[in-house]
Amino acid sequence: MTETKADTGFIHVFESGGDPARKPLLLLHGTGGDERDLLALGRSVAPGASLLSPRGKVLEGAAPRFFRRLAEGVFDEADLRRRTHELADFIVDARSRYGLPAPIAVGFSNGANVAASLLLLRPEALAGAALLRAMPPFRDPPSADLSGKPVLLLSGLLDPIVPAADSERLAALLASEGAAVEHRSLPAGHGLSQADLSLLTGWLSRV
Repeated sequence: MTETKADTGFIHVFESGGDPARKPLLLLHGTGGDERDLLALGRSVAPGASLLSPRGKVLEGAAPRFFRRLAEGVFDEADLRRRTHELADFIVDARSRYGLPAPIAVGFSNGANVAASLLLLRPEALAGAALLRAMPPFRDPPSADLSGKPVLLLSGLLDPIVPAADSERLAALLASEGAAVEHRSLPAGHGLSQADLSLLTGWLSRV
């Protein structure tokens, strides 16, 4: 069953899965997306998993995002921190409402950046994260205990938005905090390729 609700503070869709062995997915869209953007991807890469997909509450023009930015690649870090805690609180409420274990975040672009921020600020909110085209969310990152937490980082070698050095820096940061990081750089741009989906499917089947 799919439903859109706003009474938790986030407009979101929850889709109950049929496979209780699968960890639920927290789907986090990119700039301009909404709560339905990644549902088909979630069903494809993790068949039978429950899907929880909120809409970002910040508008850039008419484009929903999860936090403000000052320019391309320059984040409003005060807003990012506040929105990250707001999103983590939503996850806690949604887990209680729907009877879910901690989810694995699957975030794309802006959604991947807020997922990385969740790992650093509220690591208990997630069982792991797949970060698709992410960059480091903080100039001076907080310390976090990510011991053994699985993280998949998929970056594009031709990505005009996220430089390769940023992806490598994020992978190194999360690994230094104890996460079990798998980082793959693909011959792709900022958009997702079939190789991304194949790697994501395989990773989700193992975590």
